[in-house]
Amino acid sequence: MCDKVLVTSAWPYINVVPHLGNLVGSVLSADVVARYYRLRGCDVLFVSGSDEHGTPIEIEALRCGVSPKELTERNHARVLELFERWEVSFDNYTCTESGVHKEFVQKTLLEIQQNGYIFEQETQMLYCEYDHRFLPDRFVEGKCPFCGAEKARGDQCDVCGKLLEPTLLVEPYCIICKNQPVVKATRHWYIDLSMLAGPLREYIEANLQLPANVKNFSLNWIKEGLKPRAVTRDVEWGIPVPFKGAEGKTIYVWIDAVLGYVSAALEYAQQVGQPEKWKDFWLNKQAKTLYFVGKDNIPFHTIILPALLLASGQGHNLPWNVSATEFLQFHDKKASKSQRIGIWIDEALEMFPVDYWRFFLMATRPESKDTNFTWSVFADKINADLNDTFGNFIHRTLSFIHNKFDGIIPTPTKLDTADQAILDTVKEKVEQIAKDIEAGWLQSAATTLISISRIGNQYLNTKEPWNLLKTDKEKAGTIFYVATQIVKAITVTSAPFIPQTAQQIWQTLQLPQNINTWNDATTPIEAGHKIAKPQPLFHKIETDETKLDKQLTETRQKLTTTPTSTPK
Repeated sequence: MCDKVLVTSAWPYINVVPHLGNLVGSVLSADVVARYYRLRGCDVLFVSGSDEHGTPIEIEALRCGVSPKELTERNHARVLELFERWEVSFDNYTCTESGVHKEFVQKTLLEIQQNGYIFEQETQMLYCEYDHRFLPDRFVEGKCPFCGAEKARGDQCDVCGKLLEPTLLVEPYCIICKNQPVVKATRHWYIDLSMLAGPLREYIEANLQLPANVKNFSLNWIKEGLKPRAVTRDVEWGIPVPFKGAEGKTIYVWIDAVLGYVSAALEYAQQVGQPEKWKDFWLNKQAKTLYFVGKDNIPFHTIILPALLLASGQGHNLPWNVSATEFLQFHDKKASKSQRIGIWIDEALEMFPVDYWRFFLMATRPESKDTNFTWSVFADKINADLNDTFGNFIHRTLSFIHNKFDGIIPTPTKLDTADQAILDTVKEKVEQIAKDIEAGWLQSAATTLISISRIGNQYLNTKEPWNLLKTDKEKAGTIFYVATQIVKAITVTSAPFIPQTAQQIWQTLQLPQNINTWNDATTPIEAGHKIAKPQPLFHKIETDETKLDKQLTETRQKLTTTPTSTPK
């Protein structure tokens, strides 16, 4: 177990409130892992922020009739508040408009230029004669030149994952006016990725932690040939380019955003009055750096970010692991706010408690293939796993102790073979959860968590201690002593996943302070310890999909005045 762990999640575009698919692979996954490593006693720094620059912001600001700055300030505050309600335990959630971030990005690009990796040249770009502006990345759409998909953006095709340039699109059109643009000359600055192909290949091949999907995708990308990548854009909204002769241009949003992982650590160090502390995570070669992203963001974290760090020559740690999820779809369709497909994180919290969603999203996390959200799957996970298995075992155990043993954990007689076998099995499960979390298999960890509850229920059903209360109360007490140890193991191991519920159980057990160490999972609660009266942890939810769809529609209607959806 290492001492320093930097946990990061992809910076969400702040043009709209994130939906559940945005949340599951990045912010929520990262939070579970950050909480786990804190319980293991590691020095954890968990950072991310709002991506306030780039064309999606400009496009939404135009749609809403406000300035990009007004839109992003409003949405940043809204999303930060929502992440707090989602119990996301950021140490620093910042934004790309941060002064610390802007200064760091400009400084890094100058270092890269001085090291000979950046050049300038005149290039041909798409220009809209109707709107009188160049059309960078998301201001233009068309057919993907590689797979033929419709509505491929000027920066990337969502279908095949290829990174693009606007001029590569087939039958391009301006997304503002829908007119076909013309080609016009402009001058831009580029980072020559081909100069870094060798070091990048060595880094990826030697990195044993990278998941197979991430490693294979990245190596194939390098094999196809790395080409120069523009670091400047002809847009007004963004960080001004620091190069001589580049006045009026801004830095390409993906160059800007990925450097935010470093600047967020710098900013945190300044906030806590330890300005050198960021080096513990970025220059200390023993530190782990963990990234949680969606699969469409893989090349930016295994190619672009490492290339920038290598080219700057400052010795920053390269990503130790990049956990990339597949997509969460909604009724077999991609999330779309305009078409009302999907569930947004503000809507979700209006419908059900946060731990219902946190557990569900981790238990169905799209780790190896796209997953499909349906209300029936959601209801089954909540009703069968959380309520009938997890909640039922804990409530029945603690209720028996409260009602039949005056809330005092019984003193056990000698544990029989079955009793000891159960405790040994639970210990193995706790260790398995830890291994899965460290490997990034959070869905498996959530499944194992529920299996501990299932083992506890089976143990009680087999032993039938309620029948022993009149004939052998000491033996019944031993059974409930063992069951209480299982409850404690479940409480600790559930804390990264469902922190509110875990804390509620901890308080019912009347254990001191908060859950603060993973080892508590297998440290017995002493006999004679008094617990409080337990309350039900969960309740069953509606299973009728039509009624749940109606509930979602009604929730949306209540939230129609959210800043991200109401133009001025």
